[in-house]
Amino acid sequence: MQENTTIIFTNAFEEDIYNGLTDYPKHLSSKYFYDTKGDRLFQEIMAMPEYYLTDSEYDILSKYKEQISSLFQKNSQSFNLIELGAGDGKKTKILLEHLSNSNVDFVYQPIDISQNALDQLGSSIKEEFPKIKVNKVQGTYFNALKKIEVPSTSRKIILFLGSNIGNMEHKEAIKFLSSITQHMNSDDLLFVGFDLKKNPQTILDAYNDQTGITAAFNKNILTRINTSLNANFNLDTFKHWETYNPETGTAKSYLVSTIAQEVLIEKLELKINFDAWETIHTEISQKYDERTVQMLAKNAGMTIETEFSDQKNYYKNYIFKKK
Repeated sequence: MQENTTIIFTNAFEEDIYNGLTDYPKHLSSKYFYDTKGDRLFQEIMAMPEYYLTDSEYDILSKYKEQISSLFQKNSQSFNLIELGAGDGKKTKILLEHLSNSNVDFVYQPIDISQNALDQLGSSIKEEFPKIKVNKVQGTYFNALKKIEVPSTSRKIILFLGSNIGNMEHKEAIKFLSSITQHMNSDDLLFVGFDLKKNPQTILDAYNDQTGITAAFNKNILTRINTSLNANFNLDTFKHWETYNPETGTAKSYLVSTIAQEVLIEKLELKINFDAWETIHTEISQKYDERTVQMLAKNAGMTIETEFSDQKNYYKNYIFKKK
């Protein structure tokens, strides 16, 4: 097998795929699930009855939009609503509609790595809520946050919805939240979603549906490698497998090779050998309890201002402030 130094990567995707598949145990980042097909599959996942997360956050935002809006406006005549990983903005539009109808003075600043997603979101908001001022920012979270200039008379309200924080292990989440803290003033707020610990079977069902949509979503990363890097992964020889540890609250997704096989990735001039039942770790989905959320906030230099829960107590949105 070639040494990493002999390969000249043309983009981060190539480098991440090379490093992940030549490591042991093998791993690939879940961010590469998403392309045109992956986006469609994830929309299907969010519509599944087993996937409770979307409905839970819809429930919170719909039920508490007035209280949330009041907290955003408290002691400030105007604010900048900054959303990390805005995507299609469907849940955020619950708040945007209420703020627009209430004639609140604010600027919506969605951040996303996908310019296509931002353009679609911007167009839909212009059509649905023409009064809202939108300032789209393309890029990674922190590079984009650095670009954003907020007037001294405005406060920052940072949204991080969808339990995306759950895609990070605790140390990484603390580092992530600490970086956000550095961009906050004392009166700014962070509004972030956390999926809670619950019946382990409920969690497993959400990430391992019987119809196979989640399996197809995970396997889409292999399809991307085949298409983009001219590889020959046989998707039928890989099985999607989900685990959940109720003690740590960690759900993990794997692709498991059902046979011993060799895969050629021509663009990287790389051959990858798999033993039968060898794994590729693809995703982590962390679940939380109150103690863990408090620990994350404290270690990131924040305090919990308030929290909102859905009817089943499956999910919570917390508002954090800088200490």
